[in-house]
Amino acid sequence: MVIGLGRFGGAVAESLARLGHDVLGIDEDAALVQSWADRLTHVVQADTTNGDTLRRLGVHEFERAVVGIGTDIEASVLTVLALSELGVKDIWAKALGEKHGRILERTGAHHVVYPEAAMGERVAHLVTGKMIDFIEFDDGFAIVKTMAPREAEGRTLAQCALRSKYGVTVVGVKRPRADFTYAKPETTIQQGDILIVSGPTKLVEAFAAIT
Repeated sequence: MVIGLGRFGGAVAESLARLGHDVLGIDEDAALVQSWADRLTHVVQADTTNGDTLRRLGVHEFERAVVGIGTDIEASVLTVLALSELGVKDIWAKALGEKHGRILERTGAHHVVYPEAAMGERVAHLVTGKMIDFIEFDDGFAIVKTMAPREAEGRTLAQCALRSKYGVTVVGVKRPRADFTYAKPETTIQQGDILIVSGPTKLVEAFAAIT
């Protein structure tokens, strides 16, 4: 179940449907609901801050709920509270900021996501030109896609000793016009190779800076 079919909620709902899941989409905006009618399993116009309304929709029978309500913080919090009171076991909610996120957690959200903040940080890393892609996890761990440093060109990963030198692990190598390969000690790095590297965020950032 996805509540709030704006940019965030709509993207989540569409991706879930594409992955083969049955999705109930709910929104207060009748026009928005109509626009999603042919793309999701079921679409309903409803006020999700009302627990009785949600009960009639049978939301307690759903395994997971995603609350993607945007700028209306009150509606977001009341919806999460209603879902929690109805016993939904796995509630994901979008937060606009840290305070909003803490309130969502206290009212029953099991997972709080900060899409704007996460995307802002990701874009900041990409804008520098040192990283082709960047994903950071909550525990200070990151995976990046970056060009191979010049010092590694023509050498195997064992010879480069990037892990002992930079504290990062090369997970895989993507060569132009070739398939992705998992990294092995004997893997030779060539000019133009793209490396998939993992490790503590600060160390991964430092490694990408030399490429």
